[in-house]
Amino acid sequence: MLKQRRNAADNLAQRLFATEQAVDEAICKMADLAGYMPVARANANLSAVVGQDAISQAAETLSALVDARGQLIATHNRLAETRDQIGLQAMAMGSGDMKPPVLQNRKDVKIVNMTDHAA
Repeated sequence: MLKQRRNAADNLAQRLFATEQAVDEAICKMADLAGYMPVARANANLSAVVGQDAISQAAETLSALVDARGQLIATHNRLAETRDQIGLQAMAMGSGDMKPPVLQNRKDVKIVNMTDHAA
């Protein structure tokens, strides 16, 4: 029974980590796209009003991805609670406890605040 739980937890953790990595990569790619849009406009010698709607939409998309990342972190925390509930507390998953102590119990912390804290 314990072996089945460990196998299930391992498989679940692999999927969770892959999803976390994919969301982080999507945020990076979206940030790159949004950051390049004004450069592309300037390189094309276009007025600042050209493409403003697209830039605004890109910023909203980036914000949505950051919000999704927060939800995924919440999922990760709930899964850690579940791991403990089923008797797998000693099973290490991930790369250790990398949460800044000041922010561990706070909800609605923006990624900018976390970056500022880490610096």
